[in-house]
Amino acid sequence: MKKLILILSIIAVAACSQQDPEEQIKHLNGYWQIEKVEIEKDSVIEYSLSPFIDYIEINDSVGFRKKLKPKIDGGFIKASNDAEKITARIEDNALMLYYSTPFDEWKEEVLEADEEELVVKNRDNKKYYYQRYKPLLSQDEEETQE
Repeated sequence: MKKLILILSIIAVAACSQQDPEEQIKHLNGYWQIEKVEIEKDSVIEYSLSPFIDYIEINDSVGFRKKLKPKIDGGFIKASNDAEKITARIEDNALMLYYSTPFDEWKEEVLEADEEELVVKNRDNKKYYYQRYKPLLSQDEEETQE
């Protein structure tokens, strides 16, 4: 009986911990900084400071992702004029992001998305962990240093 209760408890926790895809999509827009990439369970690439920031904008399930170079004052420089088109779809209770460029098409599954964190899994089962971008020097810090 104890084993049955334990199994049911684990299933209930797993079901409750899964994010609602409708809620996930609300958190995608904005600036994201790569934190790490999990290639395999025991193989992780950590990024202490990336020279690029991903900007995502999705409205009514359609949008784009663009690479930007952050400036120390909190502004950005376009890394290129290219943008990846994104279409967001909910499939089998998961949020899927379909990307397209003139050269390729691919999809990623959103595993987590909230105000501060974004985790996606690509077609090669690599997990990309992003954190919400915060400028090195904010406007408030700039004013206090003067």
